[in-house]
Amino acid sequence: MSWNRHRIGIILGPLLFALIYFFPALTGLEDAPRAVLAVTVWVATWWITEAMPIPATSLMPIFLLPLTGGAEESTATMAYADPIVFMYMGGFTIALAIEKWDLHKRIAMFILLLLGTTSNRIVLGVGIATAFLSMWISNAATALMMLPIALALITEAKDKEFFNEKDLKSFAKGLLLTVAYAASIGGLATLIGSVPNAVFVGIANQQLDQTITFFDWFIFGFPITVIMMTVLYFYMTKIKFSVPNTGSISENFARDQLKDLGPMSYQEKVILIIFSATAFLWIFGGFIPGLDLSDTTISMMAAVSLFLIPSRYKGKRGGIMVWEDMKRLPWGLLLLFGGGLSLAAAFDESNLTEWFGDILGGLQVLPYLLILIVLAAMVLFMTEIMSNTAVSNMLIPVSIGLALGIGVEPYGIMAVVALASSCAFMLPISTPPNAAVFSSDFITIDDMIKAGFWLNIIGIIVIVVFVYFWQPIVLSF
Repeated sequence: MSWNRHRIGIILGPLLFALIYFFPALTGLEDAPRAVLAVTVWVATWWITEAMPIPATSLMPIFLLPLTGGAEESTATMAYADPIVFMYMGGFTIALAIEKWDLHKRIAMFILLLLGTTSNRIVLGVGIATAFLSMWISNAATALMMLPIALALITEAKDKEFFNEKDLKSFAKGLLLTVAYAASIGGLATLIGSVPNAVFVGIANQQLDQTITFFDWFIFGFPITVIMMTVLYFYMTKIKFSVPNTGSISENFARDQLKDLGPMSYQEKVILIIFSATAFLWIFGGFIPGLDLSDTTISMMAAVSLFLIPSRYKGKRGGIMVWEDMKRLPWGLLLLFGGGLSLAAAFDESNLTEWFGDILGGLQVLPYLLILIVLAAMVLFMTEIMSNTAVSNMLIPVSIGLALGIGVEPYGIMAVVALASSCAFMLPISTPPNAAVFSSDFITIDDMIKAGFWLNIIGIIVIVVFVYFWQPIVLSF
């Protein structure tokens, strides 16, 4: 981000706020909704330009909304303690434990051992491992966990001369981009895999008074992940970075890596049990008679238990997790999430959503399918240069107004925004996984743009088809 962009944002944010807030004729809104709109534009401008650190900007609704009369202080602040925020906190804590005790490496090597070590099977195995981890761990953390594994595989292939120079380059590019893209695609399947998914659920709860469970989203999102991963595999191995399957990594590579990790430790076993139990309860807890556990309760029970159960590691006293480990928790992301929910709550309290509905009512003349396609494309390419959390925080509340304006159920419009904002594949700045693999010496920006553009197009098609046909069946209330 350039300094000019930073300076422009600092000036533009409050300037747009003043224009909207002090000139009522521009919008024709009453005082409260006009204040909410003005605050939202200011915060969104600073999110986009990063005029201030994004987490710090996310705290602005706490004082701007009550000062301007947009919402009560209690409304502005309670959103930061939304149950979805705590569900995410619990998920992040489990992820930190998995990373702390190297369980992710064992999972990845075990998948490689199962699937084989020819070039295509390695791409498949690494892709599946990355997508699986990203269902439960943030895409950024997943990519950073899997990148060293991918680089080790590339180094092994280079040192043992399994491929000629041209095929080695194709193998390296395909493998690394698979890590980046699978980290984003895997997150589509679960509520904790991608922040926009949880924004969707939090705003549906706030503005539509509808509880969407982990299971509800999983049934909707998991098939999308499966389809996108299938497309990714064939695209990378058969079209974009095809490598003759004559060479392969040593069959002992995964075994050697597992041997270096040693026998599964007590800590890993405990984390695996807690992780598995948490996932089971998130997915199937609603079907167990007499058990009334929310997703947030399950998440926090798991997180707290990691501090309670003692570790048996020499020289380390305390639990599987100790509080010092929480320094690495992405607190800023939780604040960003809370800031978006705070603005969404103010949208609801001030009836600003209805104003957007009136403005967008003219879109009724367009077919619903065309609206989904245009919206998906707009959101996806916006996310190429903006934070996906910022995009979803800004557009999901507006999408409710769009749905009201065109006279359709809001969940489809909201789902398009949530899903499309997680599928930016073209630029290193688009997502943390893209940036992570770009930091290696094997990927050029030209590689990423050319490969990512067609995946963007495929993503738009898959998302729109699933939202149009599948969402009304499994995610309609």
